[in-house]
Amino acid sequence: MFEQSKHLVAVSALVKNRDGHVLMVRTHLRSDTWELPGGFVDAGEPLDQAVCREFLEETGVVIRPLGISGVYYNERLHVLSVVFHAEYVSGEITVQPEEIVEAKFVDLVDSNLDEYIKRPHIQTRTLDAIRTERSVPYETWDL
Repeated sequence: MFEQSKHLVAVSALVKNRDGHVLMVRTHLRSDTWELPGGFVDAGEPLDQAVCREFLEETGVVIRPLGISGVYYNERLHVLSVVFHAEYVSGEITVQPEEIVEAKFVDLVDSNLDEYIKRPHIQTRTLDAIRTERSVPYETWDL
């Protein structure tokens, strides 16, 4: 008998402005740190659509995913996190007040990373996304 998977899937995206600054958020849940916008994937929702939805909900910004910069797994919580590279399409930063404390473009460099990102696992995935020169392609299709 086949047993359904008990894992959650989360998505986030690295989006830079023309100056190379990264759009980051502080959430009510983790207000001590800045992180890439994103959230959980709904049942049956394609990853690319989920990251676009979450990004728009949290920041008011429309994005276009370009590929995946990293995949991470939280063994204790059973959460698979997929980080996308994406490009800005349209919109002005408007936060979702129930979930987001603040959103802004941040000039992230090695020397100020600890000032913005306080949690090691968030630092790792953000640095990976910044430093990845070539993302892994991602495609959604329907037969």
